[in-house]
Amino acid sequence: MFCIQCEQTVQSPTGNGCQYAKGMCGKLADTSDLQDVLIYMLQGVSIYAVKARQYGIKDAEIDAFVPKAFFATLTNVNFVDDRIIGYALQAQQYREQLKTAYEAAAGSDAIAVEQLPMAASFTLGSTKEELLHYADMCAANRGVASTNEDIMGLRLLCLYGLKGAAAYLEHARVLDQTDTEIYASFHELMAFLAEDSDDADALFNTSMAIGQLNYKIMAMLDLGETECFGHPEPTQVNTKPIKGKAILVSGHDMKDLELILQQTEGKGINVYTHGEMLPALAYPELKKYSHLVGNFGSAWQNQQHEFANFPGAIVMTSNCLIDPNVGSYDERIFTRSIVGWPGVSHITGDDFSEVIEKALTLDGFAYDEIPHMITIGFARNALMAAAPAVVENVKSGAIKHFFLIGGCDGDKAERSYFTDLATSAPKDSVILTLGCGKYKFNKLEFGDINGIPRLLDIGQCNDAYSAIQLALALSEIFECDINELPLSIVLSWFEQKAIVVLLTLLSLGVKNIRTGPSAPAFLTDNLLAVLSQQFGLTGTTTVEADLNSLLKTA
Repeated sequence: MFCIQCEQTVQSPTGNGCQYAKGMCGKLADTSDLQDVLIYMLQGVSIYAVKARQYGIKDAEIDAFVPKAFFATLTNVNFVDDRIIGYALQAQQYREQLKTAYEAAAGSDAIAVEQLPMAASFTLGSTKEELLHYADMCAANRGVASTNEDIMGLRLLCLYGLKGAAAYLEHARVLDQTDTEIYASFHELMAFLAEDSDDADALFNTSMAIGQLNYKIMAMLDLGETECFGHPEPTQVNTKPIKGKAILVSGHDMKDLELILQQTEGKGINVYTHGEMLPALAYPELKKYSHLVGNFGSAWQNQQHEFANFPGAIVMTSNCLIDPNVGSYDERIFTRSIVGWPGVSHITGDDFSEVIEKALTLDGFAYDEIPHMITIGFARNALMAAAPAVVENVKSGAIKHFFLIGGCDGDKAERSYFTDLATSAPKDSVILTLGCGKYKFNKLEFGDINGIPRLLDIGQCNDAYSAIQLALALSEIFECDINELPLSIVLSWFEQKAIVVLLTLLSLGVKNIRTGPSAPAFLTDNLLAVLSQQFGLTGTTTVEADLNSLLKTA
């Protein structure tokens, strides 16, 4: 195996990347290799999707399938070989379907297969062993990338960024949001990556194109969420258990949560959110369910302890799953959609009765704990509504600075930096946060500035869109460039969604972002130097030094 896509990646003087029998996330080498084969086959699908579109041939089913199956290869999503194989074989069928339609439409103008990347023509067998035969050919470090670290870093910046965009595209599709032009751009980017380009400029420009595409996808996802569930409202959320039977919903999928709420209504089961599902408690159409009682636990990396202590059924709706055998809750956790772990029950369709039946057999919480309330729900509309008051306080000098501190959480000890940064920020500053990185400080008390909370929880990682909208609105009001605002962005990264959010910000021209706690293993010193030179991107150092620098340059 060769996997280098997340913060858990092995980094050593002899070479970076998980290259052993098992990755640091628990993914076995065969699973990783099968995912590489799947990705290469998906790129083959996109090659013919691009060609077919030249003749007006589009297939909505295939358009939806490619990002969904690509999503299954993100960190901590699917560890089940048979399902990865199923995706790969389905991709091959779709590729051949598009190829046939394209060649029929193009006739003598059809491009010969030999002129296309191998992804357009290689044929899989039907067994695991036959698919693994192609692992080396499909590996992320194939060709020039095996000897040129900078080219490999650029390719992986594009590949992993596009993985993050695929995840958001699938989240949007679940909410009935699709766009044929966005899918067309997505296929073009996938097809380009199949070419194994060693053109550094072309790869860098592609990474920016991925960021631009993701901005459109985040807008589409925002529309889907608000049309389905209303605009988030500032909401007090209890983070302590309530007596009674219980279901815990983790991941990112609001639609699954709604289905569970509908199907548990009147059954005496309390429903809790976990991790990135916390923002769901601020949506009017979700919080109207009285048995959606609060949030349990914190970020993904703590689930083995938290899930073990949760006395009910658990549903993982998207990425962030880790080995459920460690906490011995594998018999009461259920996976959904593209998520999978060997031996864990998987829900297909929209019927969650198996989850409900399991919850009813379990003890649930024996008593109420003393409530601990936090405030969430400062997404796009809420931020825009507060903008006049924010502007007034900026003009009066009551608010002197904004910090956006968020992104992915993780288990590195160095991540205490983000807690210390938030608590050390001057009292005349406002902290915006998003993603599961918020759990480093979101249960602390920050007070307010003339009624404006100093801590504004924007939502999930994709809700960077809301923060961007606020920044654009403020820059327009103050008639300045977005980089001239008293705004500092400090992002924590862990996996591919964070990478594409960073590419989105860079592609929009946002500069002087700090990231941490460490640099992605696939970004070489040369690439980091280019990002620093062009965008002022730097790593985090110490809280004291970074605050001095950020406030001095504001």
